[in-house]
Amino acid sequence: MFRLILRRLAISVAVLWLVTLLVFVATLLLPGDPARAILGQQATPERIAALNDQLGLDAPVWQRYLDWLGGVFTGDLGTSAASQGPVTELLGGRIGASLVLLVGAAVISTAGGLALGTWSALRRGRAVDHTVSGLSLVVAALPEFVIGVALIVLLSTTVLPVFPSVTLAPPGEPVWSRPIQLVLPILTLTLVVTPYITRMMRATMSEVLDSGYVEMARLKGIPERVVITRHAVPHAIGPVAQVIAIQLAWLAGGVVVVEFLFRYPGIGQALIDAVNNRDVEVVQAITLLIAGVYIVVNLIADIVGIMTNPKLRAEVAR
Repeated sequence: MFRLILRRLAISVAVLWLVTLLVFVATLLLPGDPARAILGQQATPERIAALNDQLGLDAPVWQRYLDWLGGVFTGDLGTSAASQGPVTELLGGRIGASLVLLVGAAVISTAGGLALGTWSALRRGRAVDHTVSGLSLVVAALPEFVIGVALIVLLSTTVLPVFPSVTLAPPGEPVWSRPIQLVLPILTLTLVVTPYITRMMRATMSEVLDSGYVEMARLKGIPERVVITRHAVPHAIGPVAQVIAIQLAWLAGGVVVVEFLFRYPGIGQALIDAVNNRDVEVVQAITLLIAGVYIVVNLIADIVGIMTNPKLRAEVAR
């Protein structure tokens, strides 16, 4: 297992390095001139040249990449062209705000999806099973911004105006100081992710319930609750872990749309503002951060999938 983890870590580092190349090249292809976008259309050539020299934008591309890559390894993500402050300070509070959404949605959707999928599998062919499958399919087909707008209409403006439709916390105040403003963003992300986990858990749980070892456990007279919790669920979680990882990794990117919709002060809103302002350093930092979350979550899912699958554990042991 230790060798497997080291091998996966090496692959993850290589992938992350390729991501740094893609991110850097993508920011070079952004239209417009960063200095002109910061100074405005009335800026003189002298001021543009001075700002390019200050930001290091007139250096060769390879040197700019190596300087940026070196800063990533040392924790220096550069200076924001728009705020003229360190990118780490700009994103510090925003990362914490986004983590609140991501962790809340991840915990609720994972627990809810596993529970709903198991419950539906135990009632295969009944009305409850058809209802859960049908609703999960409908919700899974809806984009996150459609779900968010629908929740705003239902719970914020028209039907039941009980939750704020935008973030109310003033600058400098933690978003979790007013929990009510977190409800709609977290609920939106949860509804986007839960259907996929539910459907996958139902499918794998149905297969496990028909397996020989579950039938043998029942024939031995083991209580049904023990059969489900100790024999069925652990074997069903392995394949579902990959789906959970994909969905949780999606949250890191999907949070951009949700934060923009609810005017939430997280990394998603910061990324949109940085693209509009041609703030290259901030765009690079946020994109690399999201890619890192993808890689780490998938690495954890691989390890969980192996640990919960006896066959894969035996292969790794050999």
